[in-house]
Amino acid sequence: MSKFLLKCITCGKEFSEEEEEYYCPVCGERRGTLEVVYDFDQVREKYESSSVDLNNRGIWAFDFLLPFENCTDTPRLFVGNTPLYRNHSLEEKYRVSELLLKDDGRNPTASFKDRASAVAVLKAKEKSFDTVFCASTGNAASSLSGFAAVSGLKSVIFVPATAPAAKITQLQVYGSKILAINASYDRVFDLSMEIGMSKGWYCRNSAINPYLLEGKKTCAMEIALKTKDKLPDFVFVSAGDGTVLSSFYKGFEDLMKLGVISKIPTIVGVQAEGSNAIMRAYERGYPFEPVDIEARTVADSISVGKPRDVFKACRYTQKHNGLFLSVSDHEILGSIIELARETGVFAEPAGATAFAGFRKARRLSIVNERSSVVIVVTGNGLKDLKSVSYVLPKVETLPPVKDAVEEALNEDQLHTQQ
Repeated sequence: MSKFLLKCITCGKEFSEEEEEYYCPVCGERRGTLEVVYDFDQVREKYESSSVDLNNRGIWAFDFLLPFENCTDTPRLFVGNTPLYRNHSLEEKYRVSELLLKDDGRNPTASFKDRASAVAVLKAKEKSFDTVFCASTGNAASSLSGFAAVSGLKSVIFVPATAPAAKITQLQVYGSKILAINASYDRVFDLSMEIGMSKGWYCRNSAINPYLLEGKKTCAMEIALKTKDKLPDFVFVSAGDGTVLSSFYKGFEDLMKLGVISKIPTIVGVQAEGSNAIMRAYERGYPFEPVDIEARTVADSISVGKPRDVFKACRYTQKHNGLFLSVSDHEILGSIIELARETGVFAEPAGATAFAGFRKARRLSIVNERSSVVIVVTGNGLKDLKSVSYVLPKVETLPPVKDAVEEALNEDQLHTQQ
């Protein structure tokens, strides 16, 4: 008997892995996203006999709660067990009891998406596919490219032509077939589904593939195991199509069902003001009818106007009394600078969006002096240098003359004093 089934988020119908690959045939591609549901008797038995060795196994230490009977032949890149830093400077500045940063930009291709790609690639191999495809604004694409390369699979990547150059360069380095399309992410997504499915390739698209959330949830599980004696009051995470946000609820919820933790933190999904379609749907209330928009934000990784996992994200948020906040691009860019200078962690715009949400929550007194907080940084700042350059002063080129260099140095000291 398999340790898991797939369950439609809308109608609740259950399917075996052999019956359906991606979504409920009755509810359709968007309303019928599937959730992995485990037999916790089997899970508990495997958990009790495991050591949960994060240091040596990363996300695969959670094999008892991953959608495989046996996690063998895993990709040869270490994923997960990323740093969880405590920062006293920000605690004092914002007057909170504890502030922790989960730096997922330390994963192999420098983003949170590696957790999902590792699971997707292993599932593709298990099902005997030789090609995997995805649509992405960059991070999921570079992540899939790296993991496909190390696993001997071919990858085909559909990206908006506006994706940051550093992310497209990663795709080239890893050897993917790149299709840069002059369209929005949402249109690119639709094209990828039409073409990829007709070609018979394995789909790594968020929400469509139910197993991606299972890889992503390992971040929440790591936070829980590292802080289980003192779980945070709040977890802030950026949200685009909804799968990342849903994964945090799923990770904490699965551990609570297992009896490892006794509560779920308040999870705050933070969206850019120009890309807050999920927040708008949530504010309209159940049944969370989609509010599709033309997304515009500097945070390309969460620039999604037609979120595919909107129902799951909204239902989890409602079930566990979570929150949504939106922040401006100005707040996001300012957060990149502050986060780097206060903590040494350089976040890409989507990664800093969570910190911008925390700052807003503190300003609104949603978070107070007694609160403990985890901020999830989902991607490294080197992924997108162009965006942050807009809020940085130009570096002046100096002649190789001592007096000129000293004059510039004295000017910097003067500005510092002022």
